[in-house]
Amino acid sequence: MHSQQDPTRKGGAEEPAQRLVLVTGPSGAGRSTAINVLEDLGYEAIDNLPLSLIPRLLDGPPRPVPLALGLDVRNRDFSVANLIELIDRLTRLPEYAPEVLFLDCTTEQLLRRFNETRRRHPLRGEASPLDAIRAERDLLAPIRARADVLVDTSELSPHDLKAELARWFDTETGRRLAVSVQSFSYKRGVPRGVDMMFDCRFLANPHWEPALRPLDGRDPAVQDHVIADPRFDEFFRRVRDLVLFALPAHLEEGKAHLAIGFGCTGGQHRSVTMAEKMADALAKAGWQVSTRHRELERRQKAPAPGDDGQHGLSHGRAPG
Repeated sequence: MHSQQDPTRKGGAEEPAQRLVLVTGPSGAGRSTAINVLEDLGYEAIDNLPLSLIPRLLDGPPRPVPLALGLDVRNRDFSVANLIELIDRLTRLPEYAPEVLFLDCTTEQLLRRFNETRRRHPLRGEASPLDAIRAERDLLAPIRARADVLVDTSELSPHDLKAELARWFDTETGRRLAVSVQSFSYKRGVPRGVDMMFDCRFLANPHWEPALRPLDGRDPAVQDHVIADPRFDEFFRRVRDLVLFALPAHLEEGKAHLAIGFGCTGGQHRSVTMAEKMADALAKAGWQVSTRHRELERRQKAPAPGDDGQHGLSHGRAPG
């Protein structure tokens, strides 16, 4: 694929290819957050650069760090045809290793984000926000089809988005496998991107204890109630042993991130308890672990990935 040399380019094919990530997607899907994350990961990041200026930017000696460019419909010379032409040209250059990162999101979630932030959609004009969102989605469909990495941010906090992008674009060599342990409610559907999933609905339910009902699985009283179930110890031990057996194999295969989910009816007591206990056990075994409690985050009504100041309930545990 990288066999043709552009006569306007400097350097030879022997030089290591410059990693180049083109970041795009519908407005409100988290592109700006992604650009900031890539910058934190060591990329030279430039947002909203006109397409016509990109060849000038790339003309010259290779940069010492990878490059990330944010592209969206607000660019004055943006067009799908021009962007596809740029992607094709870069693909033919041996000096570059281009990747298209497309941040996507459901139409309903995009509409909610624009309503909450009161931002005006760049394609709105006289159209309604919903029509503008749909028009932009249709416009970007050919780019989405060309994406090398597609990330759906509909249910991701900035913390989750950073973990997902690090999984694909972290430049640090010798990094370890990052493990995410999540709790969720089956009533709201299973979370996206979970690699291993376990059902906790057979365990004793603190919901039926009036004193425990308003609490959640991070509370010691709730945890004691769940752990008192005679089936808990064997269930926990078998799941822990299975996960500890699988983690080294995933690391050996080159995986950078593994998500483990625990579900129950409401996502408040049993799954949260199991997730907390499992995350603690894995950290003590030396793994890099973070936790997320989806339904508890929903109660916080955290802002969308593209907004400033969002703080969800995800947190990390250092290996013990």
